[in-house]
Amino acid sequence: MRDYWRCDQCALVFVPAAFHLDAVAEKEVYDQHQNQPDDPGYRKFLGRVFEPLRQRLAPEAEGLDFGCGPGPTLALMFTEAGFQCANYDLYYCHQPECLSRPYDFIVSTEVVEHLSAPGQVLAQLIGLLKPGGWLGLMTKRLTTDAAFANWHYTLDPTHISFFADNSFRWLAARYQLQLEFCGPDVVLLQKPAG
Repeated sequence: MRDYWRCDQCALVFVPAAFHLDAVAEKEVYDQHQNQPDDPGYRKFLGRVFEPLRQRLAPEAEGLDFGCGPGPTLALMFTEAGFQCANYDLYYCHQPECLSRPYDFIVSTEVVEHLSAPGQVLAQLIGLLKPGGWLGLMTKRLTTDAAFANWHYTLDPTHISFFADNSFRWLAARYQLQLEFCGPDVVLLQKPAG
């Protein structure tokens, strides 16, 4: 049984480090994922963040799929729509140079719940955005303490950070970002234009 703590400032619920998997065990869980670019169901799932983000992008915008996984699909979807999109993943597409240049948009699906230091990583990603750039995140959001007690999302041992609406409101206020909730698991954040 894992412990869960809550941040008094941002309402993030997180698992203490003593309960985190090591990198080998974590990757073993990820290796079980069967997400492939030619899977229409997977594309439909990703469409929940792809569509609202695509509609807000200028032509030829350049982006990054942060945490693309073993079957990178979002970058392909953005490329098919006329955008350029690089891939980065700690385990499957480790290209640190992708984290040292600016982007018009960054998308990260089902990733932030796996982060042991989400504040640091999100600050890094926000720092990579050009003025007016967009950060699109997909993660299930915590609603109530009662719902959390029986939430399937906590059963995955690699899920260690659980965001509430107030977590994203706090993040938006801290970095002066425009915040949009696009459904129960999609959040868009826009950096000020200048």
